[in-house]
Amino acid sequence: MSADREYIPTSGTTHNRAHHSDDAALQHARAAMEMLLGPLASRPCTVRYWDGSEELPATPRTSSNQQGAVARPSFTLVIRSSGGLRRMLIPPSELRFGEAYVRGDIDIEGDMEAAAGLVEQLRARLATPREIARMVTLASRLPRDHDAEYEEPHRRREHLRLIGHKHSRKRDQEAVRSHYDVGNDFYSLWLDRSLVYSCAYFPDGSEDIDAAQRAKLDHLCRKLRLVPGERLLDIGCGWGGLIRHAAANYGVEALGITLSERQAALAREKIRADGLERRCRVEVRDYRDFPSGTTFDKVVSVGMFEHVGRAQLPTYFRHAARLTKPGGLFLNHGIVRARDGDEGLRRWVRRLLWRQGKFIDRYVFPDGELVPLDEAVRDAEGAGLETRDVETLRDHYALTLRQWVRRLEAARGAAEKLVGTQAYRVWRLYMAASAYAFASGKLSLAQVLLGRPDEHGHVEIPCTRADIYAASASAQHAAA
Repeated sequence: MSADREYIPTSGTTHNRAHHSDDAALQHARAAMEMLLGPLASRPCTVRYWDGSEELPATPRTSSNQQGAVARPSFTLVIRSSGGLRRMLIPPSELRFGEAYVRGDIDIEGDMEAAAGLVEQLRARLATPREIARMVTLASRLPRDHDAEYEEPHRRREHLRLIGHKHSRKRDQEAVRSHYDVGNDFYSLWLDRSLVYSCAYFPDGSEDIDAAQRAKLDHLCRKLRLVPGERLLDIGCGWGGLIRHAAANYGVEALGITLSERQAALAREKIRADGLERRCRVEVRDYRDFPSGTTFDKVVSVGMFEHVGRAQLPTYFRHAARLTKPGGLFLNHGIVRARDGDEGLRRWVRRLLWRQGKFIDRYVFPDGELVPLDEAVRDAEGAGLETRDVETLRDHYALTLRQWVRRLEAARGAAEKLVGTQAYRVWRLYMAASAYAFASGKLSLAQVLLGRPDEHGHVEIPCTRADIYAASASAQHAAA
């Protein structure tokens, strides 16, 4: 046992009356935490056990506001039971840790984004089969329990298990619906008023989510250089926020397509409420199902290509190019992953051992797959499109997700009534972990503006970006 260990029983804890078996379980649990988190002096969090006792990092930190006060870590990891800890650690993986939180075997009090960063530390400590075997041996000394709630995440996992050929039209529709058909009322709790479910745009960083999403919609429209009378296609239009904005403010004829019936129904209601039926409509349609020869002046895809799958990206960009008229523009806005030096076999082994990405695949985005930016650009250009502009909005997505998490946490009671406690916990964990991934550079958001050159090599785009920001500045001046 480490010399720097400090046990702090909370009020009401009968620490000395615990049975010998429980004392042994606590000792095994503390040993497991030491292997996972290291010595107390270097830990990023407080650990609280099922008997109420706590382990605080041993080095006191003085608060800048209150002299002599000890600043607690930004979050507390709560271990609810010895059996829950055993389940989490046999075998240890990203998936196991996520499921342990979802079913309530562990809890996170405080900063969920900081807690999500802890998973990276755990992966580094359990990077080899030998280290994982040591942890399993240690965890196997913990007593089992028979918590009935243990099975619940597995029932949800079965619900999300898809059938059929991966990225077939039917399976893609089932995957999209499993994510977006959680319910419009649930998304309304934490998204902006227009229900824009993608990275917002923060011109100065102080905007609330409504202002930042309006700025993002305008940023997209200006990049596409929309003008009245043009035909715009939005692939994966969600609840129709972009097509309504483009039709109302830029005078285009906008078509949005989605695979979710619930999204389409609400989008149509919003279109009717805005009086935009003549210039704006939504269809439930796969992007691959347009008749031959169908083209649009401008095409946009926001937060959709992450669902396409790596092997299908060449097909995705070929269809996008086919739907864009010669000389027109296609804007692809989507999440890309950073290259981390572990490509090829090393990356495959890491994903096998750590089950990286499995939690999101099972509980959030089935069949989703992220690629590095250079691969996306390569496939787009291989489809005959020309890269005209690339902008990364990584910092903007971290800000977006932090606002979403705060809004979801503030609406916890309503969210749990709508979708249940476990679904609430899935979304809290998923979005906080995503915020950490964007803030730390593991993920990024790229807006890639692509042109489809006509027979003379011409694309309808100015030579500089000046018009984008000039339009923005004039709009701000008019508003002032």
